[in-house]
Amino acid sequence: MLRKNLENVFKEGSAFRLFFVSLLLSGLGYGIYKGILDNYLAEIVAMSEFDRGVTEFFRELPGLMLVFILAAFYTFSAEKLYKIGAVIMLLGMGMISLVPATRVLVTLSIFVYSLGEHIQLGMKNTLTLEYSKEGKGGTALGYQSAVYQIGTLFGFLVIMVCFAWFFKDKPYRTFLLVSTALFTVGMLVSLRLPGKSEFNKNSSRFYFKKKFRKYYMLEIFYGARKQVFFTFGPYVLILFYGADASRISMLFAISAVSCYFLAPLVGRIIDRFGYKTVMIADTLILVIVCFFYGFAHHIFPMEVAYTVCCANYVLDSIISLASLASNVYVQDISDSADEMQKTISTGVSVNHMITIFIALFGGLIWQKLGIETLFVLSAVLGLCNSAYAATIRPREKEAGILSR
Repeated sequence: MLRKNLENVFKEGSAFRLFFVSLLLSGLGYGIYKGILDNYLAEIVAMSEFDRGVTEFFRELPGLMLVFILAAFYTFSAEKLYKIGAVIMLLGMGMISLVPATRVLVTLSIFVYSLGEHIQLGMKNTLTLEYSKEGKGGTALGYQSAVYQIGTLFGFLVIMVCFAWFFKDKPYRTFLLVSTALFTVGMLVSLRLPGKSEFNKNSSRFYFKKKFRKYYMLEIFYGARKQVFFTFGPYVLILFYGADASRISMLFAISAVSCYFLAPLVGRIIDRFGYKTVMIADTLILVIVCFFYGFAHHIFPMEVAYTVCCANYVLDSIISLASLASNVYVQDISDSADEMQKTISTGVSVNHMITIFIALFGGLIWQKLGIETLFVLSAVLGLCNSAYAATIRPREKEAGILSR
């Protein structure tokens, strides 16, 4: 049944199967890495809330740099850039597993890993949309997300089980080495992808077009709101509620399971009801999530508040799947696969124009004003995202073509 569904969504002869294997392996490596990262930074590297924000600033910096990196390699196909990202990710992960646990060296290693991750980020969506059949873009992106989520799920489960039952001495470095080995295999699989996508020789190195202005603006709002949860969501549970690596990994595992089963559904919802509807509904739900994450400890006893925050973290992971809608929006108004690739990649950099500052100042806001203010800020940014998404016109593609 699954095979038939995939054949209905992806083009015959496309390399989506090989691509999905690389996603599965990198997802597994990432799950092990992410499952211990926040506890490793808090317990071994001894990073405070503000230090964590500084590290996240440098982790997100490659996203801002991406537009310049891709400008330097604008003649490269999406497949080739995806492979380059895999090599750099492996280098960064190897550094993280080997360097001494000092703030500077660990932050530098995370920066290198993130550089490769961000190069791959836009390419993953671009390749998925290239491999998909017409009108199946949202569903294809849903399957892509589900494959990656199942990989991360198993990574989280490994950490959850091992740290809860087998290892009491917290061998973080050992598991970072395991993650490095998985990224090595994932890179080798990535190198087998055929590089067939073409580029427009007359296109600009720096790709900004007026018709995509709303997409760029939506990326700014979305990037700002998601950064709060990505950076500080787990750290709140660790520093404020005392969660250990096993509990954090269990939470990530639950999120991955939820996203695995719901990602294809979200993709079909995007295809069925349209990207505009999904963009608006996504961030309206976010307001409820942010309220309970920031104020649960004022309403409930600490143990209950911790459970409420965990549930809302999972809910945020689910509604974040709606970000796939913006990529379908780009596909809808793009005139070619090359234009789509460059626009999505530029969108990643635009996204990070604000996220690096949210990362840097989010820890300071938490320290000085409390977690309540931090998550109120996330909710406000979410509302701005919904309001702006509501301005998208149904026939924007035709309007964009006429305006050029």
